Amino acid sequence: MAGLRNLLSRSFKALSAGTVLWCATGEVAASERVHLELVMAVDCSSSVNRDEFVLQMEGIAAAFEDPEVLAALEQVGEQGVAVSLLQWSSAGAQAKTIPWTRISTQTEALAFSAQVRSAGRQILGGATALGNAIDAATRWIQGNAYLGERMVIDVSGDGRSNEGGSPAYARAVANRAGITINGLAILNEEPELARYYVAGVVGGPGAFLLSADDFDDFATAMRRKLYFEIAGPPVADAPQAKPARAPLVTQLWQEK
Repeated sequence: MAGLRNLLSRSFKALSAGTVLWCATGEVAASERVHLELVMAVDCSSSVNRDEFVLQMEGIAAAFEDPEVLAALEQVGEQGVAVSLLQWSSAGAQAKTIPWTRISTQTEALAFSAQVRSAGRQILGGATALGNAIDAATRWIQGNAYLGERMVIDVSGDGRSNEGGSPAYARAVANRAGITINGLAILNEEPELARYYVAGVVGGPGAFLLSADDFDDFATAMRRKLYFEIAGPPVADAPQAKPARAPLVTQLWQEK
């Protein structure tokens, strides 16, 4: 049944994309197939100060320059990946910061990295509405012109949702559409945030969570996370009471 729902979702998405292009150009164009559709959803709530925002963006930019990430992109080949960046905070505050960009070469990856570095902060604080951020990212995936083998929302943040819709409900809607939600929990404000992400944010086929002790560790976690998202999710054990730690980063959980 889950496979049928996924197939129907992808068929609807392809039809929707074709309909949009018909209205805009007068002719139907098929969705462009890619290995992965990835929304990188960046926390811009009030708990994230200017320096912490810069560290997030620099971490994402550096990830697209990492040799292992570039090697993973090379393995994907000409099909490439489609990536976008969303800034978010309160229930009504989600900004499409970098539009959908197809990346299949090192040159294109480095160009996307430069875009991330030059993108300013579009949301200056607010509450933490994780559910609304997931909803916005889901709609953005469903409305684009790509058709990915996998569809992923990459949510990073340093706090629990305190406004707007339920993250767990938004996750369920995304999962029904065949979209996986991976998480990067930044633990400087809330040491138990990773457990919260496991319970109510992360989910879907192959979903996984990484954590960083603080914003300085974000870049290390993001490089690992982006590599796994392109190459495929890592093999991991079920949640543990005291998970084993790698330097700077803890991989807490992966959905079977």
